[in-house]
Amino acid sequence: MFDRIAELAIRRARLVLVVAVVAVALMGAVGAGAFSVLKGGGYDDPASQSSRAGKVIEEKFGGETNLILLVRTAGGRIDSPAADRSGQALVADLKAEKDLDNVLSYWDTDSPDLRSEDGREAIVLAHVKGEKTEQEKRAKAIIDTYGGQYEGGLTIEAGGGTAVGADLSAQVPKDLILAEAIAVPLTLILLLVVFGSVVAALLPLVIGTIAIAGTFAELALLGGVTDVSNSATNLTTALGLGLGIDYALLMISRFREQLATGAAVDDAVRHTVRTAGRTVAFSAATVAVALAALLVFPQYFLRSFGYAGVGVVAIAAISTLFVMPALFVVLGHKVNNGRLPWAKKGRAESRTPLWGRIARTVMRRPALTALPVLAVLLLAASPLLGITLGTPDERVLPEDAKSRQVSEVLREKFNGNDDAAVHVVLDQAVDKAPLASYATQLSELPGVVRVEAGPGTYADGRPAAPGPGNAALSRPDAQRLNVVSDLEPKSDDAQNLVKEVRAVATPAGTAPLVGGTDAVLIDSKDSISGQIPLALALVAVTTFILLFLFTGSVVQPLRALVLNVISLGATLGVMTWIFQDGNLASLLGVTPQPMEASMTVLMFVIAFGLSMDYEVFVTSRIKELHDEGEDNESAVTNGLGHTGRIVTAAACLLAVSFFAFGTAEISFMQMFGLGSGLAILIDAVAVRGVLVPAAMRLLGRSAWYAPPLLRKFHGRYGLSEGGPAPEQIAESPSYVKS
Repeated sequence: MFDRIAELAIRRARLVLVVAVVAVALMGAVGAGAFSVLKGGGYDDPASQSSRAGKVIEEKFGGETNLILLVRTAGGRIDSPAADRSGQALVADLKAEKDLDNVLSYWDTDSPDLRSEDGREAIVLAHVKGEKTEQEKRAKAIIDTYGGQYEGGLTIEAGGGTAVGADLSAQVPKDLILAEAIAVPLTLILLLVVFGSVVAALLPLVIGTIAIAGTFAELALLGGVTDVSNSATNLTTALGLGLGIDYALLMISRFREQLATGAAVDDAVRHTVRTAGRTVAFSAATVAVALAALLVFPQYFLRSFGYAGVGVVAIAAISTLFVMPALFVVLGHKVNNGRLPWAKKGRAESRTPLWGRIARTVMRRPALTALPVLAVLLLAASPLLGITLGTPDERVLPEDAKSRQVSEVLREKFNGNDDAAVHVVLDQAVDKAPLASYATQLSELPGVVRVEAGPGTYADGRPAAPGPGNAALSRPDAQRLNVVSDLEPKSDDAQNLVKEVRAVATPAGTAPLVGGTDAVLIDSKDSISGQIPLALALVAVTTFILLFLFTGSVVQPLRALVLNVISLGATLGVMTWIFQDGNLASLLGVTPQPMEASMTVLMFVIAFGLSMDYEVFVTSRIKELHDEGEDNESAVTNGLGHTGRIVTAAACLLAVSFFAFGTAEISFMQMFGLGSGLAILIDAVAVRGVLVPAAMRLLGRSAWYAPPLLRKFHGRYGLSEGGPAPEQIAESPSYVKS
């Protein structure tokens, strides 16, 4: 196959490039519409009890409250005559809005629970109609219309789920643009340093551009037929740019090395595709199978990253295999044009002495050199012992975000938090007496301020003054109860309250559905934790099979899996230490909170896939030398000498793409960017530089062990090169500054 790809590039180079240009133009046109079809949210399991409760409330009660308008007076009290007149006018205007349902306020209920304790603020509750993305767009229109100064000296600010979602959706593109503005120039500078020539440095950006454009087009198309999260664009840009450069780096390095040996351009292209091309294809497969594990999760937030990840890896690999050889044919020796002052003329060196010396030192004293590194990684992983998981809320936004500020005021100044109420739905007819008894029991639970139901409002086990909104909670074929508490949303106490609500004896013959913010959190954690074993099993099994087919050993895949888990544990531990425990939080401008469950899973899968990418780079050359007859120590030392430099350069380039997201205003994007970048560097330096040679030295000849039956299987089906040039199974590790 690789020989045929090379011949296609040699014979039809310009045709291949013309097709690529047309394809990029089409993909760019399609991908430009991605943001209009992608959605926010996607963190909950649609089959969970809380999601089903939300669906019933949407269908039979006009939806949950998802927009809260905080109304302030310029001075005095909110119930002054002037403020009352303005408030009444505001509510009348809101009830006339076609995109709003269930508008409820202090001015048409006189409920003290909708007025702040100091009497200076009041709230208006409403439900914005439509699907998630439509809700955010409509909420933004409402906020733009009514936000700020209103007649009669009122000031209006918006909070609630749709306001937070609108702020998140508005911030994501800004963070994305800033990250790209930082990553692209830095990457170009690093490419110039690595290659020492302008032309060679620009070529990897071609692959990165194709990968990003193609994946945006994929997401736009998928967004038209299924739910796709807008956060997937972050992975597309970071991984597309990074992997595109990564794979192009391998190809350019081998091509320039071949030219430096005096090979003709056509022969250099054939050799490059046959060797580096094979490594690119296998590396892409290892990353793709890891990312494909995200597709087992029911949350479309995680599935979306699976769509984007598999797509960007596949497109980056395919464009590298087809477009890059065609560029080589057209450019020939001009690939070295634009030589920079520090570039050396002459023949390429295939080895990097520094990495060879490091490997040799480690091999001589494996325990002495590896144990300190292992101890540091295990210490870094120790915060995982206290990790807690959560779902995103307004605290992921910067402190100056209006929706976040409103949420803080609701918690501090109002009696109970309506935005974080527990919603109980009985999807059937229920008599008034048993329903009232059920509501009374719920009102006695710790932390509950009141329970609002069709028959009335209940507090501390007794009926309280009902509000005008109670009638809206009753339907002939369904009943709804709102359990309002004064507990901190998403705290342990708030989650315990959900569990206690679910444990209360229900009216005979009923099966209530319990929803709300904290119920969604509980169900999301249960859903994700329930799928993690399957996802990990898929990743481990597929990785093991691929590495076995590549190496012919059953020990090498196990060694790779163990070392990768250690390095990833260190990364997740550091992120927990920062983003949950609060260390360095003020420096980064984030609010400590539980680790976002979906993003933590995502970061693990991404980092695992990329670590396997470098595993292939290193193991391929070690295996090549071992197959040529070198003993284990020499194969490892010389193999790392050959590959250490390119792995380090590739890791730095890829890490820059992720670290750029450390500038994001959204905290879970910061965590994802910093964590992924750190994982890449730990893997490239500590694992590949120290732990791999130490493990190989301790394993000795057993590192290449496989049972006879599996050896026979590998001999027939393994991913070996065959033919007269066994070294062609590996990529060339060096880059030439000629």
